[in-house]
Amino acid sequence: MGVEIPKTSYSGAIRQISFGSANKVTMGGANSFPFHVFEGEMPNPPRIAMEVYDHPPEDWPEAALAPFKDVVDDPVKWAGKCIEEYGAEIICLQLKGLDPNGKDDPVEDAVATASRVAEAVEVPLIVWGCGNDEKDAEALKAICEACEGRGLMVGPVTENNYSRVGAAAIAYQHVVAAMTPIDINLAKQLNILLGNLGVPDDRIVIDPNSAALGYGIEYTYSVMERIRMAALLQEDERLAFPIICNMAREVWKVKEVGIPQQEDPKLGDPEERGIMMEAMTASLLLNAGADLLIMRHPEAIKRTRKLISDMMG
Repeated sequence: MGVEIPKTSYSGAIRQISFGSANKVTMGGANSFPFHVFEGEMPNPPRIAMEVYDHPPEDWPEAALAPFKDVVDDPVKWAGKCIEEYGAEIICLQLKGLDPNGKDDPVEDAVATASRVAEAVEVPLIVWGCGNDEKDAEALKAICEACEGRGLMVGPVTENNYSRVGAAAIAYQHVVAAMTPIDINLAKQLNILLGNLGVPDDRIVIDPNSAALGYGIEYTYSVMERIRMAALLQEDERLAFPIICNMAREVWKVKEVGIPQQEDPKLGDPEERGIMMEAMTASLLLNAGADLLIMRHPEAIKRTRKLISDMMG
């Protein structure tokens, strides 16, 4: 007697979002839970972006810095190495130098850096601000204008700056990453605000705010799962967008990643420890519904790519 595997019927689907210019990437489109290809379709596998910073990192563990030591002084060379040596299909430029509590770079410098990277790479580009709403609004608006026609993804777009960044994204045809603090209702509300502003549905992705393994990942997972349930089972159109997780920076700042082996031998090799922390965090986020991960270490990315390939069957 054969065994019939029970299957869930889904009435909703995630929108497909494309960004980039010469080599566009398409995300989303699934009409079932992540990797439930026995129940529905997942036409586009989850994507991975490799991050590049505008300034040499000063607080990274040695294991994270080692693969990029020769290029951290130049974001263009850094992006090139990610593409040529590590096969990056998307680059994420992190503009940490904009932070008023850090280097407080002028907006003009951020625009120049973003323009140089956009001009140098042929893969799609994500430009990520520093997290200060006012500074990000000013910088991302100017970057949208300077990079017109390149189909960027820009973020984080928040409740406090969505009108300015969203208007620029509409005018210059870019995608926005709508970030809210791990709350499904706030995520939906920001998507509604962006829609009311006039941002097309095919130019919005959700950033639910990622956590690292052991540091609040259960909250992130739960909210992402609920967003997917609302989109697929309840046909909530304001939550049926692809999800992006800017996760690498969260993983590599936790204390367990940076503790030297001699201080706590039971933790094992610090490089392998950090790689596994990043790869395991990626695995959890993928199973929660992530369509795009921003990652750092080439080996963690290699393992995550294999996981995606295996899960896609």
